[in-house]
Amino acid sequence: MNASASRPTRPLVVLNCVGLTQAHLGSDTPHLSRLAQEGFHSPLDAALPAVTTTAQVTMLTGVNPSQHGIVANGWYFRDLNEILLWRQSERLVCAPHVWEGQPWKVLKHFWWYAMNTSAQATVTPRPVYHHDGAKSPDFYAHPAPLKGLIAQKHGTFPLFNFWGPTAGAASTRWIAESFITAWDDQQPDLGLCYLPHLDYDLQRFGPTGPHLTPNLRELDACAGRVIDHARAHNAQILVVSEYGIAPVSDAAFPNRALRKAGLLQVSTNAAGELLDTGTSRAFTVCDHQLAHVYVRNPADLEKARACLATLPGVERVLLPNEHATLGLNHPRSGELILLAAQGCWFAYDYWLDDALKPDFAHAVEIHKKPGYDPRELFFDPNGGKLRAARALLRKKLGMRYLLNPCPLDPTLVGGSHGLAPIRAEDGPLLISSEKAMAARQPRHHRDVAGIIRDSLAAPV
Repeated sequence: MNASASRPTRPLVVLNCVGLTQAHLGSDTPHLSRLAQEGFHSPLDAALPAVTTTAQVTMLTGVNPSQHGIVANGWYFRDLNEILLWRQSERLVCAPHVWEGQPWKVLKHFWWYAMNTSAQATVTPRPVYHHDGAKSPDFYAHPAPLKGLIAQKHGTFPLFNFWGPTAGAASTRWIAESFITAWDDQQPDLGLCYLPHLDYDLQRFGPTGPHLTPNLRELDACAGRVIDHARAHNAQILVVSEYGIAPVSDAAFPNRALRKAGLLQVSTNAAGELLDTGTSRAFTVCDHQLAHVYVRNPADLEKARACLATLPGVERVLLPNEHATLGLNHPRSGELILLAAQGCWFAYDYWLDDALKPDFAHAVEIHKKPGYDPRELFFDPNGGKLRAARALLRKKLGMRYLLNPCPLDPTLVGGSHGLAPIRAEDGPLLISSEKAMAARQPRHHRDVAGIIRDSLAAPV
């Protein structure tokens, strides 16, 4: 922050309503619809892949992944020989954020890359991983006193409502309410708030159906509380979303295809079969409807491409010279990039015999699985709740346990994202409290950074 420059006299709240589209505006979203009617709203083209970390960083830097380097929610770290998803350090971002060098005070509330951040205040989920293997809900906040203030007023962050089979609106309510507390305490010029839960049931059951209305109403109520508080503080309001949800009915398994072709190798230990990235000639990091394929030797590129091009559920295989067409020509990208066919998503599974699957396959395990797994949003219809109950009883008794309630059936997943929508109204959305925003004609996630910059630099 440039201390010699004056801070803006009118702050800005950026509210990220995940999964919200223009098609959702209406009677179920009165607060958001009123904001759109009184101000300005427009669909946006998404950064690709249209996933959380890529979308958020694109909005906050104003450049494509080819420049900022966030090519997915995770990727293969070649120097570490590890696939890592959901890392937290902002230093992974290779482009400056819109606030860097500005006199603005920034609050990052559940927006991603919240550790080692250039924002002056940050709040983010941060579970406790105990030495005995247990995991407890918690969150991280800076400055340090902010954590105590939020915990005292709002209690423990409901981590198990933020992801997993019990994910739902409780996480959005806690985040919205704690954002208001953090806003009042920190008094930022720019406040970034993330409201997640609409995404969960739309991935579980698809973008339409009886589950949509209650989820929209809950999201709107939470957004409305933040909007009303922002207006009471003369703040400008910008509502954005990262993607819309497309209907899916099945998954493609590129890692299994690579294994059958002799390109993917596994190692075996007491946990089962584990993907061996060090000896594999090719493997895939799957992220919703886009996947990065890492090919160790250029001589294997054509074999891997041919193997995957004929796999059902794969719409397109992009070679290295085609990555720039997606804005993904970055060293972190795979040598090949896969785009899913309509109605499909990419599953990370690499084992060919369920008897040899790893012990985390049925678990909510976002750090060990070498790819994103939406099946973690479900209890396995074949005994998942019973397995969870047994594990929690063992935990209560102080015994070691394996919490493995999730299914492996890919057809349970009803919605996915990652690609451009067929209709603009089913993709990301921007709503501004300021009518003058119409003159800017925002069209892409990249445009959000410029809107933030101009909103805070504009005279009041």
